[in-house]
Amino acid sequence: MPDKVLTRLDLLRFLERVQEGDLARTRRWLADEERRETERARAAAHRPPAPDWLIEQGIGQGRRPVNVHAGHCVMAPKPPRVRAVTQEQARQALGERVEACPHCRPDTELGVLD
Repeated sequence: MPDKVLTRLDLLRFLERVQEGDLARTRRWLADEERRETERARAAAHRPPAPDWLIEQGIGQGRRPVNVHAGHCVMAPKPPRVRAVTQEQARQALGERVEACPHCRPDTELGVLD
């Protein structure tokens, strides 16, 4: 039985099927990414605002306060070693000799200078 010779038209139809599959896959990827973007935007809209002031807790059993940070400080640790506080609580902690973070200087922002 002789082998069938593929014509240029056969090859182009094969290429069309491959490209249709590639296009379908790309459209699925686009739809997936659009869905993820929508989910990220929805999550960001429902995220609570960042706290204005943070108190860093020490490591160990006492877990006493060791630093006061401004809410935007990149040097503040992540929970559970840090907790959000009000402006008055941050001032009180600084008044009780809890150290101010040397990077964000909450004592300057709060007007609590020694």
